[in-house]
Amino acid sequence: MNTKKLSFGAFFLALGLLLPQVFHVFGGPATGAIFLPMHIPVILSGLLLGYKYGIIVGLLSPILSFFMLSMPQIPMLYLMLIELMIYGLSAGILYKKLKLNIFLSLILTMITGRISKSILIFVALNVLNFKFPPALSTIPLMITGIPGIIIQIILIPVIVILFERTYKIE
Repeated sequence: MNTKKLSFGAFFLALGLLLPQVFHVFGGPATGAIFLPMHIPVILSGLLLGYKYGIIVGLLSPILSFFMLSMPQIPMLYLMLIELMIYGLSAGILYKKLKLNIFLSLILTMITGRISKSILIFVALNVLNFKFPPALSTIPLMITGIPGIIIQIILIPVIVILFERTYKIE
């Protein structure tokens, strides 16, 4: 691990804790599901630092947030753990390893994360017999998160381009 990557990884983890709280303060708890603020630092860490950091930030962000701030609440915590780790993993592999362009990497990452969350919901409901509230089913979660998806498509490529012009990270 190099110091620069470790520092930026810690920054993205802190952002993964702070950004959702900013949205919750100004818009209430429902804004997390609408604007998906925890997704942004996780995807950025995968795109900019690689899949290992993406997985770590994707795993630690919801866990630390849960223990420090009681959010996300269970059962959403379980769904977010898998989804965010998949985001960090796929962003790092697609952009850093396979060298796809930023837009294609981002879109494929977002699709992969949503598919993994849908599979997890299906398995939890149909195989493990978990009882989720209807709002935590696949279609409502996808529709609710559309504003956050739009923000990610606009904001993340700009941040990645500016970051890569400013910092050299291997």
